[in-house]
Order: sequence, then C-alpha cells, then structure tokens
Amino acid sequence: MKSGSLVIPFISPRISPRRTHPHLRSTAQKISKRFTSSRIFFLPYTSISMPLTPLRTFLLLSTLAATVTLPIPSAHCSQTADTAETATLVTTPSRLSNGSPCLLTIHLRSAATTVTAKWQSHPVLFFASPDRSTWYAIAGVDVAATPGNYPITIEAHLQDGTHQTLHRDIAVTAAPYAKVTLTVPDKFVQPDAESQKIIAADQLIKDKAFASSAPKPEWTGDFLPPLKQAPRSDSFGTQRIFNGTLASVHRGLDYRAAPGTPVAAINSGRVILAQPLFFEGGCVVIDHGLGLMSVYMHLSKIDVTVGETVSRGHIIARSGATGRATGPHLHLGVRWQGSYLDPAKLFELSLPQPR
Repeated sequence: MKSGSLVIPFISPRISPRRTHPHLRSTAQKISKRFTSSRIFFLPYTSISMPLTPLRTFLLLSTLAATVTLPIPSAHCSQTADTAETATLVTTPSRLSNGSPCLLTIHLRSAATTVTAKWQSHPVLFFASPDRSTWYAIAGVDVAATPGNYPITIEAHLQDGTHQTLHRDIAVTAAPYAKVTLTVPDKFVQPDAESQKIIAADQLIKDKAFASSAPKPEWTGDFLPPLKQAPRSDSFGTQRIFNGTLASVHRGLDYRAAPGTPVAAINSGRVILAQPLFFEGGCVVIDHGLGLMSVYMHLSKIDVTVGETVSRGHIIARSGATGRATGPHLHLGVRWQGSYLDPAKLFELSLPQPR
C-alpha cells in the first residue's frame, strides 16, 4: 500500500436472492456469461470462494468496484507569523530590584546583523554570540528607580533581510536599603562659595568623561572585586545622613583599606578620568564599553593616566581618605548609562565572553 492513500475495507454484503430486484438479476445474468468456473478473489481483510452464479457474480463485481483506493492530496505548508519561531528574552538574575545590574540575553530564530533596544529611556547595546542568533547586553536599574513594570522594546535586523520586534515588561521590586549616620567636616555638607565653584568645575569634568563610551565591550570575562580580602564597610543603596542631614543615597560599595592599599581594575577598559575632585578625592573612572563604567574614589595615589588601557586586575591606584571620607577606605561605584548599580551584584553575574 502506498503512503498517502486511504483504503476502504471490504465488508461482505448479505442479500437474499429472493429479495433481489428483477433488474439486478437481469444485470447479473448478463455479467455471469463471461465467467465459466469458480474463482477465488482476495480482497482487503477477506477472501471469497464461491460458484459464480449470476447473483454472486454481480455481488463480487460490485464488491470489487467498492474496494477503492482514494489518493489524499499532499499538504503544502508555508511558515506564517503564527507558526514561526519567536524570539525569547532572558534576564539574569530573574528578579530585579532598584540598583540591580543584569544580563539580558535574547535568542532569535536566525542570525542577525544588529540588535538594539530601549529600556527606561536608555539605549541598550547588544553584542553577538559566534553564530549571531544569540545576543547579550549588560543593563541595570538605578538605585533611585521606583518599583514597577518597565517595558523594553528590542529590534533585531536578521541576516535574511527580515526584522523582528520584541515587546516585554520587566518587573522591578523594591530593595530593602537601610539608613546610615556619618560625621564629616562641615565644608562637605554646607560648602562655601569657593568650594561651590570647585564643585561646579568638577561636575563639568565628570560630565565630559561620562559623555561617551566605547561602542563595543572592552571587558574580559567576569568582573572581580578591586581589593583582595578587604571587608566591606558600607553597603550599596544605604541612605546616608551626614551631620544630621539626609544628603544622598550611597551609590557604591565601601571597602575598609589601610592607606596605600593597591586598588585593582575590576575589569579591562580605558581610563577616562584620573584626578582629584572635591567630594570624590583622588578619583579614577574606567570605561568598560557599551555605557558600563567603574568609579574608584578617595584614592591617596593615582597610578594611571587618561587614555590608558588597563586589564582586569591591573593596579590603578592606592586607597586613602581624600575627599568626603570618614576614614581610610575605597569607594567603588558602577555606572551604566548614567544609572548607579550595586557592584556586589555585578560580581555575581557570569558573563559571556565578548568576541
């Protein structure tokens, strides 16, 4: 039996010769003249052995005519929007809170030439896996962000000339940040006119440094802490009360460190700022590409210059107590597209190797 066919099985009819219509008997008699002996016919699911009387001959021929094979037309399938594979988006970690960095991974139905996105009014820049069907981006939620659902729109231009758009909502919950009371010299809480001029000039320097970032990843592998075996003295996101006044939210991690302790780059990148500032003291900023930067503050000595390329673990400075500091320590900040993220959570991410 050929594939794609429908077989109707034979079923032996039970018809009494006495009840056969005269016209049926006449037709059978005409057919029977062509047969002179008994024959055996093998039909689906049965065999028949009988003398070929006129009636039986007719029934036999009727059965043969009823035993038919009906071809089933083959189906011609075409891929439509409903059956086509869709893109999927994965966030790591799966639950985000204000201050969380995250790895965005998008899996496409085929290779793409470019993938871009918009999230929280920020551009999200992706880099590709070797087969270009999976794309990655580092992003994050600012520490001051309000909890809620934040829509993201991803645009992918595929190598076959088609285009995919993916709309998703990413939920952000509230992180339980505490309050911390600190005491510093009054000039850092209520700066005088001269200090305000310095602060304004510093802001211009920082704005210029933060204005651009490398268009591709400059980092290599996972991000690592800047100090070895140094305990953290203040957590990210705490509300800091200086001299009785709520001044700011802590936008980084503080590490206890004796003056002169070597400070390492948390990953490879290019130095975009290296100088003393009013609040930050000795300060170094490294651009890791795609809007991701690391900030090192209160340094007693700076060992790199602007424009220098450094690798992960490279010693860039020495810790100190310069700027608005309550004692010797290192402040580490992580900045993405102007948002400040928790460095400790960045260290927990397992990142794909940029190529």
